[in-house]
Parts: sequence; C-alpha cells; structure tokens
Amino acid sequence: MTIPSHSAQNKENTENEIQQATLGGGCFWCLEAVFEGLPGVKCVVSGYAGGHKANPTYKEVCSGLTGHAEVVQIEFDPRTISYEELLDVFWAAHDPTTLNRQGQDVGTQYRSIILYHDERQRQVATESIDAISKRIERRVTTELRPLTAFYPAEKYHQDYYRNNPSQSYCRIVIRPKLEKLQKHLESIRNAKPGRCGAQPR
Repeated sequence: MTIPSHSAQNKENTENEIQQATLGGGCFWCLEAVFEGLPGVKCVVSGYAGGHKANPTYKEVCSGLTGHAEVVQIEFDPRTISYEELLDVFWAAHDPTTLNRQGQDVGTQYRSIILYHDERQRQVATESIDAISKRIERRVTTELRPLTAFYPAEKYHQDYYRNNPSQSYCRIVIRPKLEKLQKHLESIRNAKPGRCGAQPR
C-alpha cells in the first residue's frame, strides 16, 4: 500500500477546495449573466479590480481614472468545473482582440483582463491565451496580472440581468449574447444559479 506524501495530500486538498477566478471582459453585467448557473459555479460577484484606488464607486471607475476594470469574481468547485473550462467560457463570452472596449462599451474599464489568484492560475491562463491566439489567428489584448484587491460593486449591480430582464441593455446586449452562447453553455450548464455570500455595497 502506497501512502500519499504530505505534499501530494496538500495538493489534493487544495484541488478539492472551493476556488476563485477573477475575470473582466466588458460590462460585468454580461459576464455575470454568462457564468451564473454553470455547474460548479457557486457564486458570481460583480466588482472592480486591477486599479489603484481603494473602494472605488461605479462613477469613479467609469471615469477611467481609477485604473480598475469591471470584473466578476467567481467562486467555483474545481471538482465540477475547472479553471480551464471557465476560461473557455470566458473566451466565448467576449472579444479578446479589441483593446479597451467591448462593442459599444468603450474605456479602459471594459478591457479584457485575467487576474490570477496563484501561480497555477497564471500558468493556465498563459497557456490559454496562447491557445486562443493561435486558434483565432489574431492578436489577443487580454491583460494578465496578479489579483491584489477586489472590490464588490454596489448592490444594484449584483444579479443585474436576473433582476432587470426588461431593461434595455439587458434586452439589446445581454440577451442576444446569451442566445449566441446558448449551445456552448448548454454543453456544461445543468445547475441552477448559485447564491453568493458577498456583501456588496
């Protein structure tokens, strides 16, 4: 009988723990709607990261002066959905080749960005960026950097699409995006949206 080493046990325990991913690719309302409901995703919180101002407001982030991007922070169970699979959905959900914009949303706050939580995420994200760049044969502008701080957005931004399905942005931008992604998402979606324990402002 082979007894696992202490390091192997630590690795196994880490892989079984609930983990986080922080991604930005345009308006956080869109990404939140995309990731909510994926099996293994426990929680999605819209917020701000990648900048220099502590506790920014939505208005400040929209000014472009804080350096922050609109992002979503995803809590997920790696036993059900891997970080690699989350990145596959991320690439399908936005255009990583447009610098500081997604469609009509223009500004550094809408840039494509991956904020990694540890060295493994950095390595996986680097390989994923290389792979998507080769697949689409275009330059990927996605920024890759360590997460230093995440600030949950104001309460009214959370679960925005779910709570405001008739709002014009939801009807004109988010719903068509979800419909376009339907087949891709249905291949892994079979769970109800998770509820979050975050405390947005």
